[in-house]
Amino acid sequence: MGQHQAADLFAFVDMRIAREDEGAHPHLPVALEFGQHLVGRADQRRPAARARPADPGPEPRLDEAVGIGAVAGPGLMADAERMPFRTGAGLAVAACLLGGMLSVPWLCAILLLVACLSLAGLTVLKCATLFARGTPPQGAEILELHGDGRPGQLPVISILVPLYREERIATELVRRLEKLDYPEALLDVCLVVEADDNVTHATLSASQLPGWMRVLTVPDGRLKTKPRAMNYALDFCRGSIVGIYDAEDAPEPGQLHQVADRFASAGPRVACLQGCLDFYNTGLNWMSRCFTMEYAAWFRVMLPGVANLGLAVPLGGTTVFFRRSVLETLGGWDAHNVTEDADLGIRLARAGYVTEILDMTTWEEANCIPWPWIKQRSRWLKGYAMTYAVHMRQPRLLWRELGARRFWGFQAMFLGTLVQFMLAPLLWSLWVIPFGIAHPVREVVPDPLMAAIALFFGLSELVMAAMAAMALHRTGRLRLLPWALTLPLYFTLASAAACKALFEMLHKPFYWDKTQHGMFGGAISGSAALRVIRGGSKREAA
Repeated sequence: MGQHQAADLFAFVDMRIAREDEGAHPHLPVALEFGQHLVGRADQRRPAARARPADPGPEPRLDEAVGIGAVAGPGLMADAERMPFRTGAGLAVAACLLGGMLSVPWLCAILLLVACLSLAGLTVLKCATLFARGTPPQGAEILELHGDGRPGQLPVISILVPLYREERIATELVRRLEKLDYPEALLDVCLVVEADDNVTHATLSASQLPGWMRVLTVPDGRLKTKPRAMNYALDFCRGSIVGIYDAEDAPEPGQLHQVADRFASAGPRVACLQGCLDFYNTGLNWMSRCFTMEYAAWFRVMLPGVANLGLAVPLGGTTVFFRRSVLETLGGWDAHNVTEDADLGIRLARAGYVTEILDMTTWEEANCIPWPWIKQRSRWLKGYAMTYAVHMRQPRLLWRELGARRFWGFQAMFLGTLVQFMLAPLLWSLWVIPFGIAHPVREVVPDPLMAAIALFFGLSELVMAAMAAMALHRTGRLRLLPWALTLPLYFTLASAAACKALFEMLHKPFYWDKTQHGMFGGAISGSAALRVIRGGSKREAA
């Protein structure tokens, strides 16, 4: 049996022991209640687990050993037969039948009410983030439990870089990661590649990898997702801090020092550090400019505000760093969730941990062609719906663990976002009313109320413009502000993505619609991107 197979078998034995003794394990009930298909590593028990029983039974499939097996028991597996999406589909069908019993004007009025409520929740949250101030640091006490380094002592940092069919970008990725400013002896970069990905394997084989960079091959399995690959790779990491980069990323060289310093000075409750993302091909076309404004508002205003308000932070999928001990305690990533990052952010909050946003930037490639953009955004929205469905299985438990304020923040960020994109066409249809065109909603909604709705819409647009202006100011890109007038047109694509996400939720919820990197070279890429992150003018990126 090879090294990978032996490690997988030990992980499987750990799961078997934990499953037989879950009542005595302090963390497994938390993982089980999410109903996720989590990896039960149980590191505190690993020495005992490696002493194999006399009859370990048949050797497990490799996909089961890395988070695809029935760790949580068949009734709680996050698979196609067990997830609560069918319940949601049943409710949707019931709603459609009820809607069929209503007249068109009343149906439009009810949907308009739902859209207004979701928009109100999102607008209140956005206003709060605009004025949120930073909270004091979470203390300076370092517990022996975490072992993530003390002030003045740098820890080993492992970086996971999941790759899949990355012929265009893999070689450039290696060059960019070589610019990281961190002691090589303490740097452990793992390029995580699927076993059947001959394209990426061939590209990396032709590259000269430094000694601190290695390729981890993920065994074949029934599921091929980024979180499944990371769950497998986590067992092979050397570091006490684990970070993630994407294939097209060009991180600022000093990021790892910032991460190490913050974890060393923060208390043990600070379990995750999220960096900011920006684009190095902003000037490519109209979509790349709008995408840049959207990302700036999210990473420079929204997420810092959410963190400063003490709400649960939906993580980004890259430039995110964890205390490894906490990550393993929570069971790693949900291998079935197509936005495993956002899900893990909520699980961190439910377990009482804190996520902070660091002022550091990773430059990446803006997806700026309509259909690839829709495919990427539909995966994100599907993952949001999946995360919401999983965590709302037990609303009262979620309320107790998050508290009232964070519970309602979760509703605004996840349910509000989904409802807004789904019902946005109805809101846009109201623009025909000022031109004297008949609209069904006018038959049941009085004129004063319509005027109040119009005023509310105007205020919500002002809030969005204020977020864009603040974000562009923080990134030094105020020259893009005139393009903010076109953001409503840009977000029509998100409504198309929401429809695609809804269809896939019902038919193929775990399908990972991969984004192809390297297709959108833009005005800045390769060595030019590296010049920017080494201190060149950020105008090159726009």
